[in-house]
Amino acid sequence: MEDKKPLLEMVGISKSFPGVKALQDVNLKVHGGEVIALLGENGAGKSTLMKILSGVYKKDEGKIFIEENEVDIQGIKHAERLGITIIHQELSVLPNLTVSENIFLGNEKFDKGTRKIDKKWMRERSLSFLKQIGSNIDPDTLVKNINVGEMQMIEIAKALTKNSSIIIMDEPTTALTDVETRNLFSVIRKLREKGIAIVYISHRMDEIFEICDSITVLRDGKYVGHVETKEVTKDELITMMVGRKLEDQFPYKDVEKTKVLLKVDNISLKNRVKDVSFQVKAGEILGVAGLMGAGRTELAKTIFGDYKKSSGEIYVEGEKVNINSPKDAIEYGISYLSEDRKKEGLILGMSVRENMTISNLKSYEKGFKRLNRKIEKEEVDKYIKKLSIKTPHQEQMMKNLSGGNQQKVIIAKWLMLLPKVLIIDEPTKGIDVGAKKEIYEVLNELKSAGKAVIMISSDMPELIGVSDRVIVMHEGKLTGELNRDELTQENIMKYAVGI
Repeated sequence: MEDKKPLLEMVGISKSFPGVKALQDVNLKVHGGEVIALLGENGAGKSTLMKILSGVYKKDEGKIFIEENEVDIQGIKHAERLGITIIHQELSVLPNLTVSENIFLGNEKFDKGTRKIDKKWMRERSLSFLKQIGSNIDPDTLVKNINVGEMQMIEIAKALTKNSSIIIMDEPTTALTDVETRNLFSVIRKLREKGIAIVYISHRMDEIFEICDSITVLRDGKYVGHVETKEVTKDELITMMVGRKLEDQFPYKDVEKTKVLLKVDNISLKNRVKDVSFQVKAGEILGVAGLMGAGRTELAKTIFGDYKKSSGEIYVEGEKVNINSPKDAIEYGISYLSEDRKKEGLILGMSVRENMTISNLKSYEKGFKRLNRKIEKEEVDKYIKKLSIKTPHQEQMMKNLSGGNQQKVIIAKWLMLLPKVLIIDEPTKGIDVGAKKEIYEVLNELKSAGKAVIMISSDMPELIGVSDRVIVMHEGKLTGELNRDELTQENIMKYAVGI
């Protein structure tokens, strides 16, 4: 690749925001027909660099070249005219429009005579673009009736309608099943054959080694280096990303298990959870495994009172409790961290401080419903330090934090309530290796403090590395329980598929 002329080159890119130097002297070089991974911890500057490339932000310093011609990208539409398209992690499709209407959204074709949208032309063109990427979605289908993998195909087809030569994919497989991921990789290979350059952002190492030709690594807003995928190991990449060796990615801590803090007896939720029973002790991390649709999140939300159970009993410290709402669960010492942090865990337009203390404002009251701001701020500072949350100050807007730091803020919010039992759903989804280890350390601290943790995870190595015990669900039922010395991927999968 190096002897060919690059399709895109970014040289010495710098960008600052108030109180934060987001990028400092960063380089990126991409060739046509190349899939390049952009790798780095949350907060390393990947998204900022791609927002500069796609016209969302203006760079402060540096130069951008496309086919060796210097360009000054003035906005999103200008970037698109230059052949640059970004497919965001949160897909920008409109559910009540058809597939073809979404593909040509903002780029509609009008009939010269009637000045009406030419739906027939858009449908035919959509079929052509979908066929190019091997997709057989019906262009007349409403998007609300298709799955996430097919929505991803719409975004790619949309990029092709704009004659994109550079496509940025930001965490494209986060919400995809294994089958949908395979389909996406097949499409990426087709795009590569067409000479399209793809910048691929992901925290999933296996994916990067399978689909990417080369890797550029950023750390703390700076360029660390560029390597050919076939010439580097996972451990070497992790060292480049975090600046230190992660000998032990899963820091398991053996803590004495004492009394049973939570007991669930034959819990059912209509059609989704069927007669599930288990218990978890103080000083224990109980892993919950299962494939998509197994009922794990539904079980957690039923225990937390978000869903109303159809039968069964819940006991906290041996006492039968009646949980009809999340408020009841919190009062009994049960906290739940949702897997969808942006929709159910955070208020992105509020500050770090406001997000942390919103569930616990009573603790800071001082007469006539006024808040003791001094104590509130001291408590927030304590948790920012304790969880190593990277933020310039506690008044920083949540939307400006990286995914890993957003997750830590949610954990802090629930830890401030001093729960007995913490249910955490997909704790490290979309989070880099460095931040993952820090979250595991927090879970270990909770164990040591005599709390119980229930951890739902689709990440097998995480379940095996961190859990004391794992229960496995299949189609709403509990199909197996494994002690730490029985934890293997084979054993978990056997129960997960209902064998």
